[in-house]
Amino acid sequence: MTAPIAITTGEPAGIGPEISVAAAAASALPVVLLGDRQLLQRASLSAGVGWPLPPSVGIEHFAAEAQVVAGRLDARNARYVLRTLDAAIDGCRSGRYRAIATAPVHKGVINDAGVAFTGHTEYLAQRTAARHVVMLLVGGGMRVALATTHLPLAEVARAITGARLAATLDVLQHDLRTRFGLPQPRIAVAGLNPHAGEGGHLGREEIEVIAPALAAARARGIDATGPYPADTLFVPAMLSRFDAVLAMYHDQGLPVLKHASFGHGVNVTLGLPLVRTSVDHGTALDLAGTGTADAGSMKAALALAGELASRAAAPA
Repeated sequence: MTAPIAITTGEPAGIGPEISVAAAAASALPVVLLGDRQLLQRASLSAGVGWPLPPSVGIEHFAAEAQVVAGRLDARNARYVLRTLDAAIDGCRSGRYRAIATAPVHKGVINDAGVAFTGHTEYLAQRTAARHVVMLLVGGGMRVALATTHLPLAEVARAITGARLAATLDVLQHDLRTRFGLPQPRIAVAGLNPHAGEGGHLGREEIEVIAPALAAARARGIDATGPYPADTLFVPAMLSRFDAVLAMYHDQGLPVLKHASFGHGVNVTLGLPLVRTSVDHGTALDLAGTGTADAGSMKAALALAGELASRAAAPA
């Protein structure tokens, strides 16, 4: 029997519970929702899914620490959120689950609870002792990976090193092959500066760091080219030549992809010893409990989790 996919239902005061039950109910895949059963029942009725959920949907109950009020954050529930995530990770490692699809969490309230937390990507890396992870967004016919993730813009340039780019390209190449089924993925790499540095007149990172890292990657057999100016890389004629783009920082690559696919894009964490996908949006506290949240991205995340897990489990 195929192991189910774990869905962590995210920040309880946000739209996570509602989109999770909606995606689970609509999926043909066996899934298990991780969260407070009473909360999920309310979310199911709010989302118009009905209760009980289909037989293919299981629930692993975790009691919320404090009463949940839609749209109102409560730091007392931060550890509840992390308990569901920990259980999903442990279940995936043990084989109980075959992948994880995560609903959005609220980073601020987790930090308010005294837990240093910069995001799912970093938390999963720490909990699985992954050597290097890469955030990849999939949607709108694009795959966009990030060399840096949740960093202040002032820290990005010094974070882009030859070693970081080498590790990122190695993970990207490996997972595009093994999980996405691309035998020889073509990777376009964006520059950091406007016009990719304009030959050194607008910054030298392209000359001193990025170009040498790409040359070294090609010597290792990775089809990575660039650095290209980001403003001309994200056009259809250019994108059609590549299987993935590596952007240098969060807001260089993601606005383009989200413009093309918002509400249906999927966040994938590469470099983990497990499959993890997520939505392309946040907790949307203003929509929580209204029954108007769009579950499209959660449905896409669940479907892609199943696809990636099936390919990862296939014999070589």
